[in-house]
Amino acid sequence: MTPGMTRAMTRSRTSAMALAVCLMGAGVFARGAQASSYYVTVAGLGGEPEYEQRFTALAKDLDKIFKASSSDAQVYTLTAEDSTRAHLTDILGQIARAAKPDDDFTLTLIGHGSYDGEVYKFNLAGPDISGEELAGLCNRIAAKRQLIVNTTSASGGSIGALQKPGRIVIAATKAGTEKNATVFARYWVEALGEAATDVDKNEAISALEAFQSADRKTASFYESQKRLATEHPIIEDTGKKEGVRATSTENGEGLLASRFVLLRLGATQKAANDPAKRALLEKREELERKIDTLKYQKAAMPVEDYKKQLGDTLLQLAKVQQELDK
Repeated sequence: MTPGMTRAMTRSRTSAMALAVCLMGAGVFARGAQASSYYVTVAGLGGEPEYEQRFTALAKDLDKIFKASSSDAQVYTLTAEDSTRAHLTDILGQIARAAKPDDDFTLTLIGHGSYDGEVYKFNLAGPDISGEELAGLCNRIAAKRQLIVNTTSASGGSIGALQKPGRIVIAATKAGTEKNATVFARYWVEALGEAATDVDKNEAISALEAFQSADRKTASFYESQKRLATEHPIIEDTGKKEGVRATSTENGEGLLASRFVLLRLGATQKAANDPAKRALLEKREELERKIDTLKYQKAAMPVEDYKKQLGDTLLQLAKVQQELDK
């Protein structure tokens, strides 16, 4: 092994350990028993009847999905005709006053966006709202676990403004220069409505699973139409402010998104709505998050330490699952 390779491996291990420590400090593992999930969906200005109808229909579909997901879901939806900057600011202000650190917060933007090389703006009825303004409003929300899904054209230009440690940002385009209308929103909504999106079969759809499903379907759309792709979805959840097309334990991208539960399904959804089982479910999800984080730490840990911690956690997980199954 060359000195250069040794230095590269050392940097990789150091980065992995730093990432894990950061995530633990940001509260990746814990979620209180009385936690709530806040969902805000905004259909922006269509400009033309066809787009306005499409954006509003997608927003309404998400509204139904989120309202059916949990008894404690707090759902706010703005359709194209009432999506003003003042209205959006008011809703995010309400959530900022109500949300607790243990709550989850998801903001989905559907519509057109613009980017002038420096500033991204989401097109609304009346004055538009910039990425910096959106970030400022979201930063006031105490929820430590946040997801912003920007499905608009030029959405890649919003990553730098919106991203911060502890927040997942997904964009339909890899840069602000991809300015054509996107199809990513359609496939994002489809992903949340399909049980097949739950790839690991834990009866929950994570932000990462939804992103990967929508990304695959977006690529397939352009291939089937024999068209040059004008959008390339990206994700950023490390606070580096630079989105990536693919996640891995090497670049650190994807850990937060893999453990951000957007929707629960089947027995897991029933347990979430059962006060007697909710605490057990959240304990199970905490242990699952710990297992995923261990996988990201693996390269920086002695082999025996990794095996012991993984084995202990899997044993705890099995015991919790037994209680849930009763």
